Amino acid sequence: MDVKVLKPAEEKKLVETCLLAGKILMQCGAETYRVEDTMMRMAAACGFSESQSFVTPTGIIFSLEGSDSSQFVRISQRGTDLEKIARVNHISRRMAEGELRYEEAFQALKQLAKENLSFPIWVQILAATISTGSFLIMFKGVWGDYLPAMLVGGLGFTVMLLVHNQTKVKFFAEFMAAFVIALVSLLFVRFSVGQQLDLIVIASVMPLVPGLLITNAIRDLMAGHFVSGLSKGAEAFLTALAIGAGVAVAYSIWL
Repeated sequence: MDVKVLKPAEEKKLVETCLLAGKILMQCGAETYRVEDTMMRMAAACGFSESQSFVTPTGIIFSLEGSDSSQFVRISQRGTDLEKIARVNHISRRMAEGELRYEEAFQALKQLAKENLSFPIWVQILAATISTGSFLIMFKGVWGDYLPAMLVGGLGFTVMLLVHNQTKVKFFAEFMAAFVIALVSLLFVRFSVGQQLDLIVIASVMPLVPGLLITNAIRDLMAGHFVSGLSKGAEAFLTALAIGAGVAVAYSIWL
């Protein structure tokens, strides 16, 4: 599609399409370079090969080639949803290959933004429970601590979900989850339900660790996106600090 055939209203709709794709990607935990590359390819498919974008974890600025104005979209929530990332990539590839016009892509993205593709809460808790027991064995814990670790890990993950849902304060949710994990682990060891306190606590907090965030921070730094890399790294550091503080507070109260 030649850029000259687009009217101002059509250019605006194309920008909205690119921004919506970028917003979904950022909200679902995509890397910064992936967000910029996706928006640039979608614009290039419509004849704008030299568009400009600036992406941070909290906002996206985008403008088309030859346009005097830019548009901004705010990123207020961030999580992890790899299924949505894959679907946005699929839509952008179809658009780049000429199978999808930007109007159709916009409607598909609007529908995708409304969908909740996350696993049910009970599945997430079950996965955290099983993974906690697996981490315990991986850290060379004893099989006698397998069930206690699973119970503590599942309880801690449940507390994190509940507190985050009630307060919407991310770091406080991790702090409370780690506090409960350490406190229950101390109780288990005190009453001889568990044996190795340190391994039970370490295995139980693993589902809380922001692994994807750390990976994306390093990836963005390697790609030269220093603002995004440092901000994601700071968020990961604060999350780790909240987890450590929760465990430390529980230990100080008990001991």
